[in-house]
Amino acid sequence: MLFKNLLLLIFLLFQSATILSSSTNFTHSVKEKKIYPMGKKVYEKMCSHNIELNKYSTLNDLKSSIKNEKLCKPLKAKYLEALSTYLWDIKRVVKPENISEVIKVTKDDKCPVCGMFVYKYPRWVAQIFYVDKSKEINYSFDGAKDMMKYYLKHNKNISKILVTDYYSQKVIDAQKAYYVDGSDIYGPMGEELIPFVDQSEAKRFRLDHKGKNIFTFDKITAEDVYKLDE
Repeated sequence: MLFKNLLLLIFLLFQSATILSSSTNFTHSVKEKKIYPMGKKVYEKMCSHNIELNKYSTLNDLKSSIKNEKLCKPLKAKYLEALSTYLWDIKRVVKPENISEVIKVTKDDKCPVCGMFVYKYPRWVAQIFYVDKSKEINYSFDGAKDMMKYYLKHNKNISKILVTDYYSQKVIDAQKAYYVDGSDIYGPMGEELIPFVDQSEAKRFRLDHKGKNIFTFDKITAEDVYKLDE
């Protein structure tokens, strides 16, 4: 009997640990459907709207500050988790419409790789400029992944390549950027190569969002790119 009770106790402890662990490692789908909407409601109804998100270096720092500095009304653990995740993933990232240094596209621009209208996805836009008979032409893409697919096959006579920095949402030089793959943040075409102007930002993002690798532009191979579609 004692042995059975001990086994039952071990099982319950393991089950509790699993539930707790899963609550802090949400999938992208769960975040989109449940966590972000819940976090947004909590933020709007229970919190001060003067939370300075850019001063925190990690999600856990933000969570601790909300709780210890009483930036919101007292919250249950699940609401604190949803709120922190929403603030970190959504509110902390600058909206493209609020900045001026963005990649310019028209409503007619289609990604030459997947055929999607690029203007619908300003957060992910990338461009390649080519010199053709003394004239500069460009192609727009709905993400760095499709941009790299095109570049790897058409990399002659290029004048410049632009991508959108994930955090600032500003246009940056693609060939000087750092890219994170395999994270839990998806673009219009699924898993993405997510660009950053600073390596430190790329490292922080990889840590926060379960990313796998950090690449410089010249180290990205066709295998790395197409693996994201598997």
